[in-house]
Amino acid sequence: MELEKLTVHKAHELLNKKEITSEELTKALLKRVRDIDDKIKAYVTLDTKKALEISRQIDEKGDFKAPLTGIPVAVKDNICTKDLRTTCCSKMLENFVPPYDATALSKLKEKSAIILGKTNMDEFAMGSSTENSFYFASKNPWNLERVPGGSGSAAAVAADEAIYSLDSDTGGSIRQAASYCGVVGLKPTYGRVSRFGLAANAASMDTIGPITKNVKDCAILLNAIAGLDSFDPTSSDTAVPDYLKSLDIKLKDVKIGIPQELLRDAVNEDVKSAVLNASKTFEDMGFFCEETRLPHVKYALWAYYIIAVAEGSSEMGQYDGIRYGHRAEKYEDLKNLYKKSRGEGFGVEVKRRIILGTYLSNAKYFDKYYLKAQKVRTLIMRDFEAAFGKYDLLITPTTPTVAFKIGEKTDDALKMYMNDLCTTPVNLAGLPAISIPCGFTEELPIGLQIIGKAFDEVGIMQAAYAFEQNTDYHKKQIKWKEA
Repeated sequence: MELEKLTVHKAHELLNKKEITSEELTKALLKRVRDIDDKIKAYVTLDTKKALEISRQIDEKGDFKAPLTGIPVAVKDNICTKDLRTTCCSKMLENFVPPYDATALSKLKEKSAIILGKTNMDEFAMGSSTENSFYFASKNPWNLERVPGGSGSAAAVAADEAIYSLDSDTGGSIRQAASYCGVVGLKPTYGRVSRFGLAANAASMDTIGPITKNVKDCAILLNAIAGLDSFDPTSSDTAVPDYLKSLDIKLKDVKIGIPQELLRDAVNEDVKSAVLNASKTFEDMGFFCEETRLPHVKYALWAYYIIAVAEGSSEMGQYDGIRYGHRAEKYEDLKNLYKKSRGEGFGVEVKRRIILGTYLSNAKYFDKYYLKAQKVRTLIMRDFEAAFGKYDLLITPTTPTVAFKIGEKTDDALKMYMNDLCTTPVNLAGLPAISIPCGFTEELPIGLQIIGKAFDEVGIMQAAYAFEQNTDYHKKQIKWKEA
């Protein structure tokens, strides 16, 4: 049995029946990482010794009733892990070891999940390809010449180097990476999962969520991490349903809208066709689908980046070389210490966003840019409210194209930003959305994004699960292509 290929629910079943042990599962995944991660480069830190030690302790207890017990998890490197390096893939935090766990991770540990390691990402989650990482660029397991999205987590899950991952999404990182790597990625409603312990990029949009091999695993993960947290004032006390049990409820009279604005020129024809074919699959299942309008969503990408860089530049202000993080060895005075430490510690994309965000936040330009972007954000939220007055769900491409080639867009920031065209509206509105595989072109996966009303993760996962049961895109095996 190839244990590394297991899903969460199948691994739980085997562990509970005592057909495998947690140590065997952990060893299989660590071996897989040793065998292929020199090609994928999904991980920046492994916690081998502790993972094996905890797996043995769990085996000794022998209680595998909880669905995550004894199953290793990969964690994005901007989510705090107690006593394990959390660098945000930046030189600024190269040696930072948090004294606490993020709340979402604490909840997984309470279920006896095991941390396998930390996955690569763009520095401080600012990017769409991992090419802004301080360490290296990760590669897409479907084609090693292609990017895996903004997180190595999806590459790890797709390449069977992880059974599931805990990740973050500010403008689409979970969904975009899931789309490029042919796995499932869920961005919950803003406030559904605690942000405590997540290194902030843009605090009004940052969200923690799961990347998994299928929708059922996604429901298991959300059951574990959702809920109110006193450490996070933005977390919601909205009741948490049982997402796993809800998957078995048969959907009736579901109305789906397909926003025209997100099927236009910037979207590749093959991607567009896959999404429209997905809508036909839903119609064959008895759903009602039709095109609709989100009039202001065409401004979403630009509103998002104005807000994101303004908030991001503010967040980066805490990294000054004084309390923690990189400090320049030679400096003349306090101002020079700040300048040199930040100049040495941050990469090009982070510096670009700090400079642009500082400019946009200046009192002279605040009304002209930032305030206007927030007004556009409100209009986009109203567009979604109007759409959900008529439809239960909306579907769009997750990304305008399939995974692009490494190095293809590094010299053009605007082209790189366009990868977030379909995902940023969701973050601006704080809504839940899931990406699932819905087709292939050039032997690369295409992602379908399903968007729901606030706190209707049940609805989007039910639809995603039903789609999965009627298609086999999520079962397609990777054919390795060397770079």
